[in-house]
Amino acid sequence: MKKVLAGALAVLAAGMFVTGCKEKAKDGAAPEAKKEAPAKAMVFRYAENQPQDYPTTKAAYDFAKMVEEKTEGRIKIEVYYGGQLGDEKSVIEQLQFGAIDFTRVSLSPLAEFSKSLNVLQLPYLYKDADQMWKVLDGEIGEQFLASVKDSGLIGLSWFDAGARNFYNSKKPVNTLEDLAGMKIRVQESQQMMDMVQALGANPTPMAYGEVYSSLQTGVIDGAENNWPSYESTSHYEVSKYYVLDEHTRVPEMQLISGQTWAKLSDADKQIIKDAAIASAKNEREYWAQREKDSEAKVTAGGAVITTLTPEEKQKFQDAMAPLYQKYGAGFEDTIARIQATK
Repeated sequence: MKKVLAGALAVLAAGMFVTGCKEKAKDGAAPEAKKEAPAKAMVFRYAENQPQDYPTTKAAYDFAKMVEEKTEGRIKIEVYYGGQLGDEKSVIEQLQFGAIDFTRVSLSPLAEFSKSLNVLQLPYLYKDADQMWKVLDGEIGEQFLASVKDSGLIGLSWFDAGARNFYNSKKPVNTLEDLAGMKIRVQESQQMMDMVQALGANPTPMAYGEVYSSLQTGVIDGAENNWPSYESTSHYEVSKYYVLDEHTRVPEMQLISGQTWAKLSDADKQIIKDAAIASAKNEREYWAQREKDSEAKVTAGGAVITTLTPEEKQKFQDAMAPLYQKYGAGFEDTIARIQATK
């Protein structure tokens, strides 16, 4: 009996061996190893203080989409528009300790964290928009992007914010003397206050949300901003005289938190940088179209647009000499390089 049982087991074992060989021959490979579970996606937050349809916000969405596609979903970026995560200054502070990952901010609040950025806010620094982009897209621009690193921030790319111009409720401005004595709202920035004062007007720092009613009631005579802001706030309804003096072209910077940056692989850092540059180019196109739309709307709404003659604009520029001495001190070489860029 034992011999019969032993023989049966031997036959069974041989059959299993042959079957195994057939399976291997059929598949041509060993059984497939168990697949690893996909890595959990990293989800980051992007703060934007403008409305959802604004050029900078649209570009932020483009940026998020590019990054998600290039990382095959490993990195997702959620865009919070309309100031949901705070004003620009508080957002910058949150970026510093990693509570927010990405943002786009004006240089005015950012200059508090990197004083050298005040250079890029000097009035009448550029001849025109083309010269500005040649500066910012080159070596000088890269140096300014890197200037925020010591504050725990990484500069990624430049966004357009157009040129800022004066507007008022009193009269058309054709000469420097026309601005004299006017109460002009400015951002809460000493440099902006100094600029308005140098032009012979009276600077009045004020929160952005208070400007419409202050123009309407005569608390202030005027303010200054770019085409889209002049239109979107309806300031043209209560301050119809808009002069194209283009006193400042203040670009805006797209940023990532230094803490978030440190979490990324070198490959992902490159994806982020490439997407930031590509989305910045989109933003410039969105901005150009928005400017045209805004100009058409305010003109149809009764705004009176004036342009300075070259001779008169030179008077505005000459009045800025004290600001260049005060805010350009120590950066004379950089200023000279910017102005020499062609």
